Amino acid sequence: MSLRSMMPRLTAMLLALSLAGCGLNSVPTAEENAKARWADVQNEYQRRADLIPNLVATVKGYAAQEKEVLTQVTEARAKATSITVKPDDLDDPAKLKQFGDAQGGLSQALGRLLMVTENYPDLKSNQNFLALQSQLEGTENRIAVARRDYIETVRAYNTELRTIPGRWIAAIMYPNSKPMETFAATAGSDRPPAVKF
Repeated sequence: MSLRSMMPRLTAMLLALSLAGCGLNSVPTAEENAKARWADVQNEYQRRADLIPNLVATVKGYAAQEKEVLTQVTEARAKATSITVKPDDLDDPAKLKQFGDAQGGLSQALGRLLMVTENYPDLKSNQNFLALQSQLEGTENRIAVARRDYIETVRAYNTELRTIPGRWIAAIMYPNSKPMETFAATAGSDRPPAVKF
């Protein structure tokens, strides 16, 4: 085999390698990373939602007179689990805000529930309650980490769409790619929940 007959193959291989290294896939890669991080966020919120019925049942056994707070938690959980944001909707600020508001409402209801439990020393020492409270605290931490990771991957994706050569590549190869939304603090989240005894 002569060098002349191998030239077309070598040229094709060099062209393929140069295209692979030029960032042609950076936009869809960044988009898929952001969608994967969003799945992590939803997974952690679902974990929290799954813990709530057990927590409510445990508190109900000790603090049945706190029916209003228990009802608020149950209703907030139902609302939070009824709102979903699909990966294709991550560029819609209204849907992300609706999701965040529902999750924020659940966080506030849980905060009120945990504050009410301070009135019940027997409940606070119950092993089942302590285990559930610990799992809930751990889940809240996992939610914070998942949200942080999502925000960072969205930042990388949005930066790729706005900087060169990603901007050019997206315009030519991926014209439907749009910047994604991140989380914004829920209104009133800077204040602790008000609890009436």
